[in-house]
Amino acid sequence: MLKNISSFQNPLIKKVLLLQEKSKERKKSGLFIIEGKREIELAIKGGYKMDTLLFCTEIISENEVSNLLNTDVNNLIEISFEVYKKIAYRTSTEGIIAISESKDLAISNLKLKDHHQLILVTEAPEKPGNIGAILRTADAANVDAVIIANPKTDLYNPNIIRSSVGCVFTNTIAMGTTPEIISLLNNNNISIYSAILQESEPYYTCDFKESTAIVVGTESTGLSQQWRDKSKKNIHIPMQGEIDSMNVSVAAGILLFEVKRQRNFK
Repeated sequence: MLKNISSFQNPLIKKVLLLQEKSKERKKSGLFIIEGKREIELAIKGGYKMDTLLFCTEIISENEVSNLLNTDVNNLIEISFEVYKKIAYRTSTEGIIAISESKDLAISNLKLKDHHQLILVTEAPEKPGNIGAILRTADAANVDAVIIANPKTDLYNPNIIRSSVGCVFTNTIAMGTTPEIISLLNNNNISIYSAILQESEPYYTCDFKESTAIVVGTESTGLSQQWRDKSKKNIHIPMQGEIDSMNVSVAAGILLFEVKRQRNFK
């Protein structure tokens, strides 16, 4: 039987708000919030299990919700327009919000293919907008995995989901410490190319045809010394203007698509 919620005081509505606002609650419960049809569709495609689906029939019909789903949902709940406005994170959405189970993104769970891999490593990213943009770039380049070293931000932060436009669900993502990731790359014969300004060479002079990991740091602090020491080569993007750096997602895009170009976009 379809449930209906019209009260702000309902425990489930309070839970939704808590999951949106508190990283600690997301980690403790293993649940997070997804808002919007496209994002929910991509999460289902990415193998995420929906626990609860809330929808507002003043915005989206029950038939549209049914067509959206190709997976089992424990709870399907209709909510009033007032409740939807209360819990909607974005100002313009399609009237649907999901509570989803999160995934264990530990580096030990990452499965890599045997050859010609393209990995993007980003060390200590903090700003949700930058992380979302990096994930969109990685999706556009169809990388084999995005690995986040020493993460400082919860990947299921609503701002990351929003800024990634759902690419947080379509990329293969893993997290670990810098030493763990370097060990994984070395054990899989993946060459490390670290984006560093000092004592580096232009990126276009390198041969990226074999398994490659492109490693980028933050715009403020760059990469740690470990990446500098363990690289096959340290690389940079020559700058022709007045500044010596660019947005990390833009830099990642330039480097990743040079790898794709050398591989004839395979």
